[in-house]
Amino acid sequence: MTAAVPPEFDLALERSGAFMQVLGVQYESVTPTEVIAHVEVGPEHHTPWGIVHGGYYAAVIESIASIGASFAVLPKKQVSVGVNNQTDFLRPVVAGRLDIRGTAISQGRTLQLWLVELTSAEDKIVARGQVRLFNQPRPES
Repeated sequence: MTAAVPPEFDLALERSGAFMQVLGVQYESVTPTEVIAHVEVGPEHHTPWGIVHGGYYAAVIESIASIGASFAVLPKKQVSVGVNNQTDFLRPVVAGRLDIRGTAISQGRTLQLWLVELTSAEDKIVARGQVRLFNQPRPES
């Protein structure tokens, strides 16, 4: 994980909510312009037909983009929330590790655009998504 992450930006899976635990994203590096992570997919992520559900990919893509975009606006005491998610499902997967790379395409004062790709062990893109996010004041705890 990138150094100097404040406590309110804790991404440890064991301290996240149930939904994020089911996604199982393991963050390796988070910067204001790039997020590197991975997931291990299996039966708990399947459709009734035995492949990883497209909604899983969309949720992972939005999560990665939201983390990176929010990290970028953290110094302004803001968070960034998704307003549009366009996800393409390119290859079916049954199980295994998927590497994830999210990169900022555009980062403006109020809006950001991120590209996120999930890649298989065979270095094939399994899913890719583009997420538009809105920067807003961080809610008071």
